[in-house]
Amino acid sequence: MRIISGFHKGKKIQAPKNLPIRPTTDRAKESLFNILKNRYIFENKKILDLFSGSGNISFEFSSRANVEITAVDNNINCIEFITKINKELNYNINTIQSDCRNFINNTNEKFDIVFMDPPYHYAEYHILRKLIIEKNIINKNGCLIIEHDRNTIFEDDTIDLRKYGKVYFSISHL
Repeated sequence: MRIISGFHKGKKIQAPKNLPIRPTTDRAKESLFNILKNRYIFENKKILDLFSGSGNISFEFSSRANVEITAVDNNINCIEFITKINKELNYNINTIQSDCRNFINNTNEKFDIVFMDPPYHYAEYHILRKLIIEKNIINKNGCLIIEHDRNTIFEDDTIDLRKYGKVYFSISHL
């Protein structure tokens, strides 16, 4: 994986092979960030990266602007990898090892952008989306971005659905 834009543009990051991850493709990530940069100024935003895996999305946000990121994943190896790269690149990423549902249930923080990228076979996409909205953890004029495959469908007219190859993003502007 590589960082598409910003201070560390072009930097390749090699995740260990033993991480249970499926990083967002460069093409899909670049398209998503083009959408976001036309709607948001990233500077001084609070970002929540759920199911952060390799930290791919967190690193991209961090390279582009001074943002405060919370990266949550239940796998300790993923958290250790993100922490290592965070230190090397001098980013502002707070890593938390936790089940994402538990994190949402227990957080009192509010975020400007929430990015959620569970494994494609994840059975609780709809439950987690509903919980995020009910817990009101997204600031006014913020957004929720859910990465998924073609098998996950959200029946909501307010969702902006984007497709890039096999990657789908469902974006809710709140």
